[in-house]
Amino acid sequence: MCSGTVVGAENNLAQLRKQLAAAEEAEDKSAVLELSQRLLRFAPTDSDLWERIARAQFDQKDFDRCAATLDAWEKAMRSPPAAIEDFRGDLAAAEKNYDEAERHWLAFLARKPSRSDAASIYDKLANLAAVRQRWIDNEKYRRSALVAEDSIARRVSHATALLRLHQWDAAYAEIAKANQTDSSHAEVKQWLPQFERLKFFLPEIRAIDARLENSPDDVDLLLERARLFARADRPLLALDDCERAMKLAPTSMRARIQTADALLKLNRVDDAAKLQVSAHLVRARDGYLSYEVLTALRDTDARIAQNPNDADALAARARILFDLKQFALAMNDAQNALKIDNQNVAAHVQAANVLDELDQTKDALGEITKATELNSKDAGAWFHRGTIEARRADYPAAIESFTRSLESGEWIEALRARENAERRIGRIDQADADLNRIRQLDPTSKE
Repeated sequence: MCSGTVVGAENNLAQLRKQLAAAEEAEDKSAVLELSQRLLRFAPTDSDLWERIARAQFDQKDFDRCAATLDAWEKAMRSPPAAIEDFRGDLAAAEKNYDEAERHWLAFLARKPSRSDAASIYDKLANLAAVRQRWIDNEKYRRSALVAEDSIARRVSHATALLRLHQWDAAYAEIAKANQTDSSHAEVKQWLPQFERLKFFLPEIRAIDARLENSPDDVDLLLERARLFARADRPLLALDDCERAMKLAPTSMRARIQTADALLKLNRVDDAAKLQVSAHLVRARDGYLSYEVLTALRDTDARIAQNPNDADALAARARILFDLKQFALAMNDAQNALKIDNQNVAAHVQAANVLDELDQTKDALGEITKATELNSKDAGAWFHRGTIEARRADYPAAIESFTRSLESGEWIEALRARENAERRIGRIDQADADLNRIRQLDPTSKE
């Protein structure tokens, strides 16, 4: 080859490399891929070019071509570089072949990479373990990454891994080290307040920890600790305990509601729906499930566990679930109560509540009518019946029902409902009489 041709080829290669550098700076993946492939024709054993091609294909999610590139790269090299194992691990993880990903990344580590590269692989292994909910391995890999290359981010990640294993002292020691090293670091600023919030609940949590050591299958203890984790804004920790409680007591409604609460806090709405719990779950004003509600669920669960045919307990639990706006579960309990005892007034009332909430007023009226027939002294049932009749524009019937609800004593809500029904059908004198009585009972009323 003449010198002019050689010089021309060298200039061409130099120009291609210059274009490649510009494409990388511009983050133009397509150009990087094309230019690297062109350069590879002149340098088929250049691992740097192979790596650029594989990375570009992987970033473009062209996984089949990326796998083919890795095979070709391996064949082209006398001693294939460890980076190929890293890429194969990335491909396997992207395709959710987690065992294969772990095998390749461990093979990469067996090649004794630099401390920095080893730390990056341990990070990947830790993330993989978290996806698979292997929390012991997650902590082990976080610790190995930290040993390989210390950093604030890795120390914080190790602290959170320890937290997941309930290794409280070690977790707080790690976050303290991170804070002492650089309190302005973004990871520290994000996580330190969360550790501080949990710390407020730790004395109670530690006390339950001690009791669970002797009674690891105590559902009430697990759910109480889950409640504390929830209030500490640690829904993952709460979910661990709730899911264990559900396995131990599948019929526990408290466990179901707390599990769904944790799932909803984690934005796993579909998983909560699988438990028949909707995203409309009612919480107290502070944003957490009410302790009183959870206690009531615990008590009704205990009654039902002791006697599955306790219709009163099922009806009582249906009312709790209705108040939580969990209508499917409430109806299920009400219907089961009625299967046991079709004369159960409370169960008919709760069935009416749910049907009315779902705008099935005809069926709701049937249920609440049955309740008033079974117990003509139930003022609340009569009032509910009148409300449904008014919604169905049967005002004479509604007036009669509101009147029956007032037989055991006057109350403003019933008087006001009757007044409104009376006005709708022109019984003005009666409506005015009710209005005057309302003003006597409540002088501040503007009605």
